[in-house]
Amino acid sequence: MQTFLNIWRLGVKELRGLLRDPLLIGLIIYAFTLGVYISSTATPDTLNRTTIAVVDEDNSQLSGRLTDAFLPPYFVKPELLKLHEVDDALDRGTYTFAIVIPRNFQRDILYGRSTDIQLNVDATRMSQAFIGNGHIQQILQQEIQKYYHQTSPLPASAVVRNRFNPNLTRAWFGSVVQLIDDITMLAIILTGAALIRERENGTLEHLLVMPVTAFEIMLSKVWSMALIVLLATGVSLYAVIEGVLGVPIEGSISIFFIGVALHLFAVTSLGIFLACIARNMPQLGIMIILILIPMQLLSGGVTPRESMPQVVQFVMQAAPTTHLVEFSQAILYRGAGLRVAAVSFVKLFVIGSALFFFSLMRFRKTMVQS
Repeated sequence: MQTFLNIWRLGVKELRGLLRDPLLIGLIIYAFTLGVYISSTATPDTLNRTTIAVVDEDNSQLSGRLTDAFLPPYFVKPELLKLHEVDDALDRGTYTFAIVIPRNFQRDILYGRSTDIQLNVDATRMSQAFIGNGHIQQILQQEIQKYYHQTSPLPASAVVRNRFNPNLTRAWFGSVVQLIDDITMLAIILTGAALIRERENGTLEHLLVMPVTAFEIMLSKVWSMALIVLLATGVSLYAVIEGVLGVPIEGSISIFFIGVALHLFAVTSLGIFLACIARNMPQLGIMIILILIPMQLLSGGVTPRESMPQVVQFVMQAAPTTHLVEFSQAILYRGAGLRVAAVSFVKLFVIGSALFFFSLMRFRKTMVQS
């Protein structure tokens, strides 16, 4: 009972110390509110007043329909150019896209001959080029199919169904990924800063003469900082992601929070381990950058893990962020239950226990050296 009381009282002390640090409080509020919102909405989902030019060498009914298919507000009114004017216009950056419709295009379509439309893209405008490339191809294919339908009905047609994100809204994916990154980042920063703050203020020496163990000190920092991140996660999930951004949450929130708690157990232990190695806050910040960025980039949130080399996939199985991304996407996007997430939970518990053990050994050594 005395051990539990010591862990509770030391944890409350950590919470009070955090409340007296306005910079960390401001970082928590920003990361889980404006940070999530800005990250998910910064990249546009659709085109807006995109400049486009058309070279119509066919001058047919079909080529006219293709030219008129690019409507506002996605595109400005297409400008008609001559073929020799295209390169110069793209060099000047006047247009983002330039379409070249060849001669006899309509005749080739009606006779079933193979023909191509040239699409020139100014790829220096990355956001518009990435979104507009597929969007323009889809518009052209739809108009050609409609026209061909009027003269010779197609025997079959493909119907595409986008599951879990019907409109392919980028904010639905980006907001949850940003929340996952913030959970990991803040958990490591808060626990590491708590230990560094003890050392810089000289209160770590006070703890050495008190009847408390290294296990109690470390566990108090873990539960107190994890509680702050868990509460901030709940506020961000309900108020920002569901409330402001309107992202539908399909699965069980309670199961998701169980997984987040296991993840926080692992990454808070990692934060203490890094703080035991670092001498001051600048060193801690550099170490966090060196570890956090690879964990976030290779966890599967930015790029699917299946697209990575087998060696990277194997190594990243030891990273807690990999399993956080896996069960978060399964629960929040696809409505998976505990049966699907159980494997990730077990792996997180094993990783967290290992990190806690190594961190405790390092923390005891640090206390002896102090």
